[in-house]
Formats: sequence, C-alpha cells, structure tokens
Amino acid sequence: MYKSIIRPILFGFDPEKVHYFSFSVIRLINKIPGVSALIRSLFEIKDSRLEREVFGLKFKNPVGLAAGFDKDAKLFQELSNFGFGFIEIGTLTPKPQEGNPKKRLFRLLEDSAIINRMGFNNGGVLEAVQRLKKNQGVLIGGNIGKNKITPNERAVEDYTFCFEALFDHVDYFVVNVSSPNTPGLRELQEKEPLIHLLQTLQDLNHKKTNPKPILLKIAPDLTNDQLLDIIEIVTTTQIAGVIATNTTIAREGLKSVNKIEIGGLSGKPLTQRSTEVIRFLSENSNRSFPIIGVGGIHSPEDAIEKLKAGASLVQLYTGFIYEGPALIKAINKKILETA
Repeated sequence: MYKSIIRPILFGFDPEKVHYFSFSVIRLINKIPGVSALIRSLFEIKDSRLEREVFGLKFKNPVGLAAGFDKDAKLFQELSNFGFGFIEIGTLTPKPQEGNPKKRLFRLLEDSAIINRMGFNNGGVLEAVQRLKKNQGVLIGGNIGKNKITPNERAVEDYTFCFEALFDHVDYFVVNVSSPNTPGLRELQEKEPLIHLLQTLQDLNHKKTNPKPILLKIAPDLTNDQLLDIIEIVTTTQIAGVIATNTTIAREGLKSVNKIEIGGLSGKPLTQRSTEVIRFLSENSNRSFPIIGVGGIHSPEDAIEKLKAGASLVQLYTGFIYEGPALIKAINKKILETA
C-alpha cells in the first residue's frame, strides 16, 4: 500500500514540505486512542532472538532509525511504534540554526537516492532536551555537532555543550564530524583534531557516575589509510564504536538529473561503499569495537549484508522513505530466518 498508493502521492510534492507534513500526520494519528497500539501490532516483532547487547546497552532489535530524520526529537515516541529498536535524534547543535538556504533536499528517483544539504537545521539542543524528558522507554542516541558560525578551533566547546546538555536524556552519543553540509566540518576528521575532540568528550564522560557510550560517525569517502587512522583513534580514545557511514559527496554512476546538486548523497548508490567500509573496519580491527551500519539499506538482504560484513546494528533513513515502514519488519523477519 505504501509503495503503490502513499509514496506516489507524497513524491509528487517538495521533499522537505512532505517531511514536515508526514511528521504532522504521524503525530496526529498517534493521538487517536488505540492507534499507537494498532501500528505496533502491524509493524513490531517481539522476539528475544532479535535482542542485542551492544556497548553495554540492550536493544530490543538491531534495526534503528538514523540521525537526520527526527533532528529535533519531536517524533521519536511515535516513530518507535513502527518497530525500530532504537532512534537516533539530531544532529543537534548548541544554538538553534536555520541551516542552508532552501531548496536543499532533492529526490533522485531513478537512483532510489536523496541529496541533502540541510546544514544541521535544528532548534538547538536545549529545546530538544525538553521533549526528551517525556521519553517513555525508547532507546535514544544523541547525534551532536557544531554550529556553522563556530570556527573549527572552538568546535570542541560546541560538542561538549551538547554532551553535557543531553547526558541525562540519551542512551548513547554520536559525534558527527562527517556531514558534508557544514563548511569545514570534515576537517575535524583529521587525526589530530579528532583525537583531541574525542578524548575531551571521553574525559568528561569518565567523570560521570554512569558513563555513556560515545560513537564516531564517519564519511564513506575516507581512504583506506584514513580508515586505518580511524581504527587507531578508536583504540587510542577508547570510544565505544563507529557508525559507518554518513552521506557521500561521490556521484559516480547516477542517472537522475538532480545528481548535479551539491550535498550529501544517500540511498542505493551508497549500499556497496558503506558495506565496504564496515568490512574494512571490522577486519582490520579484528572486530575490536562495534559498528552500526548505515547507508543504502533498501531491503532485508542489504541489512544482512552489513551484519555479515561486521555491523552489530543497522540504521535506516533513505530506505525508510523509499520502501516505507514495512521494511523494518521485513529486516527483523529476515534476521530471524537467518539466525
């Protein structure tokens, strides 16, 4: 029903407007008595064989929603009804920011892909915290970044501000230095500044009574030498793991006219590369840290590939938009079949 009726209607309108419209509809229907339970009965699979314990947290299933969909933590409760094992909110920054000028979100229908140059548009971390205080049992990841106006030499201050603000309200953290849509941000992926940033957060973390897992989200455009550096950085700073991968700036093999747009590409064109990065990290680190696999998961088989390559958990974003919420259940069923 989603792909045959709902998606063609939604895809007839501007992608960003559809995103906010969909949010409003999902929020509205979940306010109707009994609808949340009905949605869960349609999409959720409860089975102990799906449970995973990763970096000290217990996930009810290994399929999560990637950051970027619910940036401001406005819909995590309702989205969890579709059967996600966890929801990652953000990317959040200390101060509210509008993001890049519109139009900034583009569908590539022929490629089953999306290009975005949103630019960390969000209402600020403190606003999100107020909503997270109402969380009723959803396992939440907090994806954090820096404001566009903050120079890289002061980026650590932005990340520590978000870390402190979110600490009591999320289950794990994700340090985002890999978005291509904030000028200069990817420079923080270089070895020296990245070690400084992660070690600063870890030092803060270890002062807490109950430290939280900190993960690093990396770009798919890193070379093998840079990926080896990432392994060394994870080992040095003893962070909990890596999310592989963010969107790509590569454009090889695309058919859509929108391929000329600047921004990060997600969806099917990223499937193979993100899996290659997962496999490289897993094999070259001797599986010494957990990896969350994300990028181009449009089918249960895509998810299984990433798990076989070394991912402990997977996340959806573009696949969720193109394939609909039934994809979550299909992946979990496939995991049970291959267990």
